[in-house]
Amino acid sequence: MKYNLAILTALCAALTMAAETNPVESLELGILTPKPGAAPRLNGPTIYGARPGNPFLFRIACQGLRPIQFSADGLPSPLHLDPGTGIITGITPPGGTYRVTLHAKNPGGEASRQLRIVAGDTLALTPPMGWNHWYTHYDRITDKLMREAAEVMISSGMADVGYQYVNIDDCWMNAPANKDPLRVGPLRDAQGNILPNKHFPDMPALAAFIHAKGLKAGLYTSPGRLTCGGFGGSYGHERQDAELFAEWGFDFLKYDWCSYGTIAEHGDADAPNVPFAEKGAAKPPVLKYPYQLMGDILKRQKRDIILNLCQYGMGNVWEWGAEVGGQSWRTSGDLGFELNRITDVAINNAAHRAWSKPGSWNDPDYIQIGLIGNARGMGEPEPCPLSPNEQYTYMSLWSLMAAPLFFSGDMGKLDDFTVNVLCNPEVIDINQDALGQCGSVVTIDDKTYLMVKGLEDGAKAVGLFNRGDQPAEVTAKWSALGVTGPVKVRDVWRQKNLGTADASYTAKVPRHGVVLLRFSKGD
Repeated sequence: MKYNLAILTALCAALTMAAETNPVESLELGILTPKPGAAPRLNGPTIYGARPGNPFLFRIACQGLRPIQFSADGLPSPLHLDPGTGIITGITPPGGTYRVTLHAKNPGGEASRQLRIVAGDTLALTPPMGWNHWYTHYDRITDKLMREAAEVMISSGMADVGYQYVNIDDCWMNAPANKDPLRVGPLRDAQGNILPNKHFPDMPALAAFIHAKGLKAGLYTSPGRLTCGGFGGSYGHERQDAELFAEWGFDFLKYDWCSYGTIAEHGDADAPNVPFAEKGAAKPPVLKYPYQLMGDILKRQKRDIILNLCQYGMGNVWEWGAEVGGQSWRTSGDLGFELNRITDVAINNAAHRAWSKPGSWNDPDYIQIGLIGNARGMGEPEPCPLSPNEQYTYMSLWSLMAAPLFFSGDMGKLDDFTVNVLCNPEVIDINQDALGQCGSVVTIDDKTYLMVKGLEDGAKAVGLFNRGDQPAEVTAKWSALGVTGPVKVRDVWRQKNLGTADASYTAKVPRHGVVLLRFSKGD
């Protein structure tokens, strides 16, 4: 068959023009987050919980040209602010709410922001934010890589928008056997203390290095005899390990079910009081037991340590995770094995929104964008399989759900697009909103839906999502949002006001993408 060259040329020109005039039809979204300006912009949570009498550490999150001079009005006397770094340290004051006004000043301008310090029993009044090594370094993690991550959290601007935890996952301890001989050795010393492997020569020094930057240090273990990676667990040494972790200076503990499953199913002759499940039907109180044990121990430490229950949603953990002392709990399996199901995982997680509140967070797993390893092969980092549109969807969903925000990509090789997705302060404000509400899902059809999150100031954060393979118009109706018009509309990713709407708002949403909006009361 022969084709007319003139017709083919005209057709190509027409297609090119269509792509140029309507790029969303053919292109993935690029960088949307505006670069921070020179003037200070204060970010991060507006409420912070700490236990009276324990060490206090809080780094003021602030963008803008450095150096910045920090000050604070109303800071209680046991606390001290370093005006050059913006790091607040000291001892948490007696119980109560302390209203502090933070100030930041540089040659470009000034900024102020309110912070409520709540001295009491409840930690993590907003979802924890930080970095976890697992989906990048797996069993290759070292002290050097952890220190690099802390440095990059500062240099990349992540800390300036509120990221604060630098967390070691599995494989920091000795193992009975491993491909790396430097990770093999006795699990405990003569006193029963757990032994780090040779890649971690000084755990207190590592925690101190992280703290010196105003950041917090996280650690990992299992209630079983071995971790998921086959390294030493905490079974039978729970109190000793918790006390050692606190002495080392760690602020976060991920407690991963792993080999405890065998104990839960069959019991342990050496520990007859441990409940076990007959015929493999592990349900509460069997599932609760190891977490209740560790939760009670952590509460008695003279250090605030966040407890993350990692047991993959078994036994409706969202219903009792707070009861056993957890501040967050995984609601599903490892997301690294099913990144193509981000929307499904999010919708399932949001179904448990009734149990999400300040101090109690449903955790659908980490943010895996940028360079990440293959979860099945634990391979070296490579570009994540998600399209740019899907990465915007990912971050938008996690923020609307008030999920913990833990990036798990390669901190040593951050690119501009990944930083743009991770570090939009208005997106993070939605996640860190003090009301602590998890967004609800409003289904429109089989391809499109909304996620609606109420904010403390009465505004609504709304994601317009398109699961389809083609762009789609998605409408947010005021009747579905529980608001009345007129309403001011702001594009959160682009940080741009879009005007006022009376009864609904319609946006064209790219394939597998999102338009994230903030609706506030109009004039």
